[in-house]
Amino acid sequence: MRISSRSRRILELLLRNDQDLTAAQIAIEIQVSSRTVHRELEAVEDILRAEGVELVKKSGSGIRLQGDKAALNRLAQLVTVSEDIELSQEERQIYLLCLLLESAQPVKLFTLAHELKVTMPTVAHDLDELDEWVRKFEVTLTRRRGYGIELSGREEQLREMIRQVIKSRFDDTELISSRNELPVHPLDRRLFAIAGQSEIEAVEKILWRWEEHGGSRLSEDAYTDLLLRLSIALQRIRAGKTIKAFSAVYQGNSLAVPHESDAVYLTNRLAELTKQDFTPEETAYIGRLLRSAQTEDLSVLPADDLALTEMVRSLIEHVQNAGGADYNKDRSLRDGLILHLKDALQRLNEGTTIRNPLLDQIKKDYKSLFGIVRKAANEILSDVVVPDEEVGFLVMHFGASLERLKQLRHNVRAILVCSSGIGSSKLLQIRLQKELPEIHIADRVSWYEASRTEKEKYDLIISTVDLPLASEEYIKVSPLLTQAEADRLRSFIHIGLDHSRESILVKEEKTGGEASNFDQLVSLKTTLDEMVSLIGRFEVVQIKEQSGDLPVILHEACSHEEAKGVLADAGMAAQRLIQREQSGSQMIPGTEVALFHTRGEEIMRSSLSLYRLESPLIVEAASPSQLSHFLLMLAPRTLSKEVLEVLSEISAMLLDTVMINLLEAGNEAEIRDYLTIHLRLFFNIKAEASDVK
Repeated sequence: MRISSRSRRILELLLRNDQDLTAAQIAIEIQVSSRTVHRELEAVEDILRAEGVELVKKSGSGIRLQGDKAALNRLAQLVTVSEDIELSQEERQIYLLCLLLESAQPVKLFTLAHELKVTMPTVAHDLDELDEWVRKFEVTLTRRRGYGIELSGREEQLREMIRQVIKSRFDDTELISSRNELPVHPLDRRLFAIAGQSEIEAVEKILWRWEEHGGSRLSEDAYTDLLLRLSIALQRIRAGKTIKAFSAVYQGNSLAVPHESDAVYLTNRLAELTKQDFTPEETAYIGRLLRSAQTEDLSVLPADDLALTEMVRSLIEHVQNAGGADYNKDRSLRDGLILHLKDALQRLNEGTTIRNPLLDQIKKDYKSLFGIVRKAANEILSDVVVPDEEVGFLVMHFGASLERLKQLRHNVRAILVCSSGIGSSKLLQIRLQKELPEIHIADRVSWYEASRTEKEKYDLIISTVDLPLASEEYIKVSPLLTQAEADRLRSFIHIGLDHSRESILVKEEKTGGEASNFDQLVSLKTTLDEMVSLIGRFEVVQIKEQSGDLPVILHEACSHEEAKGVLADAGMAAQRLIQREQSGSQMIPGTEVALFHTRGEEIMRSSLSLYRLESPLIVEAASPSQLSHFLLMLAPRTLSKEVLEVLSEISAMLLDTVMINLLEAGNEAEIRDYLTIHLRLFFNIKAEASDVK
């Protein structure tokens, strides 16, 4: 029996879930509309009837499979068998790429056609398109009559190509959380294999030991990327695909302090795992991965792109003026929109189709807000065409913010774990607040942070993805939170939590029940201490260096900070600042002011200073800009959440015209006063939100 790709994916979802799924939930997973899902279900029911399985439909709840164990096993085997699966053109091309990457020898065109059960002209056409894509990675697709077809290129480029293929097909968390089960689809199984999915758990243990050994604590994104890149490398090395020699691109830049000892440590642990020696070139490659991960993690601020931050500020201001809600009080709205739009704008500029299966429901539930956000998006995001689907995602952010602004004090603390789909997590947060108002979302964390969060900080974990935790340690739900899932959560809260809280209640009786209030007071004190420290030590410094060379000027500024006792190595800090500037201009749009910021082990305490140049210089960005002033923000590698919030708040002030004018022409006392007024307002909002009176 031939099964279409879409039917097969629907069946995979139903087979994996023992709970009811709505058409909207299925639509989110397979990235089509709910209407398309309803049409495809007719074909799915034909397949099920032939296998003796029933599709049970419950009004208001969803659908599920029903049948005896033998019938369900037959269905699973039918869906799994590769020759019975109809691959889409894109899936076929990825499958071809996997076959070529796995092969140590050239592969004949006939062999590829036979494997995929298509004609040789079809494979030839797929290879034409594949050829254009692999060239982006400086990889060559060789096709010669009598010789065969093969991929060739630098091994590091082949590994990067694998990483990009994986990213196009999976969310990172799918690879990391699916440790003990293989996907049903044969293409996904092949991708798991070339990604080294079977190595992930062992590699993660090595990374944890590296951190304990003294390695840097990376952000979630940097850690996840390093974990997957090392897993890919390990899989390639096991298959004999090693880096043979340094490429010219990396000559003289293979290893550099402080990464050399870290690279050697990780290489030795990985060599022990594989029971084979690693070449110096592989050690150098691991050093480059570490440098990349740590460079990406140098930022002090969550929002590096000041132009994007300004765009988000304007968007919030327009929606606030039109709708009346005080969105400026909700700092998580700003951070969420920045993270979302950073990727969304790239997709819109590239012309990528935006799919939003929840669009109809969003328009229905937030009719007025949708119109307001649509108008604001047209005005603020005027450089791109913003479809309704993208406006829908923006509405989800504002809708979630409305719920947060309305919420009362809750008595159950939950941390929410979501994949990279921020829109889906916002929707789940809205549903939770409507269905279970007693739940307070204490934090939204990643899969990486979930297993490391202190248990005293939450009562339960709610996740939309599988986690590398025991099943009893968290509750998995869908982004739409079905009624059955809400009931299960409610039962857990009122029954399961009651028992686990008995010891907590005893403790609260002894301490007067003030444990959480005390934690909030400590958090507020940390915030206030950081504000006082930064403002109290703020200074305006005149730079006399007239070389016109930005690295020299930044080194002079860092030397001044070293003399103050802020940092221990001016050269290292200056190098970090230059690396960040090279990855993207730090100029504030439309001004002669820049914000240079970094953090690192050599920085002892956070610091904020304004440097003014006697002679302005030209900074080469997307378009050359004149630099006459720069704000220098430095912070230690490890920062508390409260310190990051204060630094982020200061960065947001740089979008304020009054602040810019003061930086350009104000004196030290005037700037300090303005910082004090703004941060005091921020502190008052934070104190009000914490309910500590």
